[in-house]
Amino acid sequence: MPPSSPRRLSLQQIVESRRRAAFVGRVAELGLFRANFMLPPEDPRHRFVFHVRGNAGVGKTSLLREWRQAAGEFGALTASADESADSVPDVLAAFAEQFAEQGHPLKALDRLLATYRRALHEAAGRLAADNEGAGPSPGALAAAQAGLIAAGAIPVVGALAGGIDPAVVARGAGGLRAVFGGRARQVEEARLLAEPVQVLTPVFVAELDRVADSVPWVALFLDTYERTAPQLDRWLADLLTPGRYGELPANLVLTLAGQRRLDPAHWGDRGRLVADVPLGPFTEAESRQLLHERGVVAEPVVREVLRLSGGLPVLVSTLAANPGAAGEANATAVERFLAGESDPARRAAALACALPRRFDEDLVAVAVPPDGPHAVPGLYDWLLELPFVAEPYSGRSRYHAVVRAPMLRLQRTGSPRRWKAAHDRLAEAFAARRDAAAEGIDPERLWAEQPWRRAALDVLYHQLCARPRIALPEALRAGIELFAQRPSRARHWARTLVDAGEDADNAVLREWGRDLLAAVTDHGPRPTAALGLLLTRAELTDTDRAAALVARAWDRFRAGETAPAPPPPSGSC
Repeated sequence: MPPSSPRRLSLQQIVESRRRAAFVGRVAELGLFRANFMLPPEDPRHRFVFHVRGNAGVGKTSLLREWRQAAGEFGALTASADESADSVPDVLAAFAEQFAEQGHPLKALDRLLATYRRALHEAAGRLAADNEGAGPSPGALAAAQAGLIAAGAIPVVGALAGGIDPAVVARGAGGLRAVFGGRARQVEEARLLAEPVQVLTPVFVAELDRVADSVPWVALFLDTYERTAPQLDRWLADLLTPGRYGELPANLVLTLAGQRRLDPAHWGDRGRLVADVPLGPFTEAESRQLLHERGVVAEPVVREVLRLSGGLPVLVSTLAANPGAAGEANATAVERFLAGESDPARRAAALACALPRRFDEDLVAVAVPPDGPHAVPGLYDWLLELPFVAEPYSGRSRYHAVVRAPMLRLQRTGSPRRWKAAHDRLAEAFAARRDAAAEGIDPERLWAEQPWRRAALDVLYHQLCARPRIALPEALRAGIELFAQRPSRARHWARTLVDAGEDADNAVLREWGRDLLAAVTDHGPRPTAALGLLLTRAELTDTDRAAALVARAWDRFRAGETAPAPPPPSGSC
């Protein structure tokens, strides 16, 4: 009899093995998670909850897949759910199904979930068939809906019963027992419908405790938690509360992944249980490793991908697949950042508000005019709730750099005309602030005053973004004035040129900004080196050249350097 052939891998197994082989980076995060399984639950260093957080597209889902694989290598029974399971019963059903696939069915929970589904359908049928009598009053409907939402029933209705009108459910919410009859089983089903979380959770905990005795570890994963937290946050916090739903097994490890920090109202006193794992962009080494794995090895292409991606894994991956499709990659990244927002006006407004380096409510009104086509009521408050907005409520909020960069590129390449017009509006708004800040101040001291200087640099930034070639001479002239008045602040001016060069994708601006920033950095507050660059390379008017020479002379005089300085090369431009 010929030997049996080895079992063939499934298509899904082959795809998964290729995906895992392509995973790069996150060595520290993988090590942290693996090390936790080497510590007994009694060890004070052991953590029972991991929370991975970071902006959309930063690689949280990929890391969770690797962590789940790592947990399996330690013998863990694993299960995961994402935003498709947006209620407690849905999450429990997903966990139970995956446990059964691994040979550990949760039979008691499965039976109760089956009862729950059947009862939902029966209740829907009976209530829908009951067309006699008046509908519920508005007050009764509101109370019934509030109770069902608190019990977790409203989201489940749509997922498990194919959609039941809340008004229909509310009609019988106050008398479910009457709908089902008075027998014991029917009364229990009525309570299951009215209080699914309270009825299902103790059974889940008991089943979890049972299967945990037969495996080294149990590892549960909840991805896209920023979307499901409103439904699950309170439940999970209660689940970890001793005695609330029963005793959890000590070999349980729970992992959450979302964009925001955990709500301190629910998790504040459980911090000792949680390992907080903020996830940032790829390092250059990690980005290069991924590109190498994808066959992108030409150094000019690698450098361009590094510059365009900002280290954001989803953008590095997209550009690695097609290094020449920068516009498509930008659109893909922006879609990921705004994936949770379906309102086209809000999406357009979020893109427009990426234009200023920092924003407040007044600047939002300039970026998105209230009488324009993309006006959104309450836009500023909505922006502050976006997960990629840093320093909210500070009055100078900003988008995280890895999110802002592809948004800017998408707008710059999508409509150059709108790009220029928007930057012109912002430049005018900052010019008004600059002029207001100049009132009562000696013109020879303007650059020493922070409000004026900050507004003036933002005017330069937006002018350079709108018209790099035309605005550059004015920006260089401003630098000469700054060197004469406040050379210690020259770094902010040079950084403005760097930012404008990157955001406008202008090579001349990038080169000027990089060289001036290096000159200022290397020589501290002294402007001699930077002024030398301006005198030898810039097309200065006679007035500007004289001002630069005077500023350099005063700097040398203050430093005690009385020897004549070498003249600039003849014929320089």
